[in-house]
Amino acid sequence: MNLPYFISKRINATKEGSFSSTINRIAIASVALGVAIMIGSFMILGGFQNNIKDKIFSFSGHIQIKKFTLSSSFEEPPIVVDEERMASILEEPLVEHVQEYAHKPGLISVDGEVFGLLFKGVSNTFDRSAFDDYLLEGEIPEFSDSLKASNQVAISERMSKRMKVGLGDRIVSYFNMEPPRTRSFIISGIYSTGLDSFDEQMAIGDIRVIRTLNEWDDNQVGGYEVFISDIDKLAEADDNIIQKVSVEQTTERADEKFLQIFDWLNLLSQNVYILIGIILFVACFNMVSVLFILIMERTSMIGSFKAFGAKNKLIRKIFAYNGLRLVLRGLLIGNLIAIGFGAIQYYFKLIPLNPKTYYMSHVPINWDWTITLGINVLTLVIVGLVLILPTVLISRINPVKAIRFD
Repeated sequence: MNLPYFISKRINATKEGSFSSTINRIAIASVALGVAIMIGSFMILGGFQNNIKDKIFSFSGHIQIKKFTLSSSFEEPPIVVDEERMASILEEPLVEHVQEYAHKPGLISVDGEVFGLLFKGVSNTFDRSAFDDYLLEGEIPEFSDSLKASNQVAISERMSKRMKVGLGDRIVSYFNMEPPRTRSFIISGIYSTGLDSFDEQMAIGDIRVIRTLNEWDDNQVGGYEVFISDIDKLAEADDNIIQKVSVEQTTERADEKFLQIFDWLNLLSQNVYILIGIILFVACFNMVSVLFILIMERTSMIGSFKAFGAKNKLIRKIFAYNGLRLVLRGLLIGNLIAIGFGAIQYYFKLIPLNPKTYYMSHVPINWDWTITLGINVLTLVIVGLVLILPTVLISRINPVKAIRFD
């Protein structure tokens, strides 16, 4: 029999309403609340980061292959990746999908008002499934196999409200060229991402429109968007892909192209880490205080144990087990609270957000069991180690004075 564990279990079985029972509940509540906040923070942070990243990747891919140029223009010079190089890129283990694209800036005139436009041309290689979550009405234009370019486009909800147009309406775009050219488009879909970079002026249509305007060949594109299977290996995939393109071409990662957004997301992570540090400090402080109180309350018992020959090591173990039991109970309750909150918000979306401020309509939840397990282990280890401090007081207790302690 484990004697310290047995005694600590009997000590912990205090009567309801007693001082020890109240102190134990405070300790459990402190740990539970701290763990619930830490797990909940990571759920929300992970959901927020993944939501923003998914929106960026759906518009730009994880990696873009384009012609090397020092120009910062929205419009790309044409490139062609030959079949052999493209086959080599598609054979990369991390590569899931490659799609072609091109951009063309222009203007739209509606009822005497002029609006900016960035026309993004795509083809049948465009992954529509990755874009379905952002479509509010209609659909991404369908492209036939005929040589004639489709005149359908999908625009953002923000653009449609500013221009006061909707599904099926016709808009006319002016492209600044020599000589200037115009194209008439039919709105086939309306989307919303909440990100200003895309919703402000991006319209998605047929890449053959840009090929016709720029007098490109049928195999020329502005670039290729590459989607990979593991975002954590983005740098590795980029290094492998850049070795397979020609010397005139280069690659650009999405986290480098939208550096400000990704730096902002990383800054949010740092804030959460600081919050976790504060919560762990408070939890450790509370547990040490609770154990000090329990030791002071059990001073007479400690004196009796010492009088019967119990060593300091055994008595320390008794209170260490008692403290760990409280921590484990707190961990269990904290996990139940966090997972319960996460499940309710994930399925029912009870907590809304302002899309104009937070880029999404509700608080997102990300399930990462590795992080959840890590928080539990970290809390158990740190608080468990800190519990050693108050047990040092036991070695200084004189048995004669302790027995007479009131």
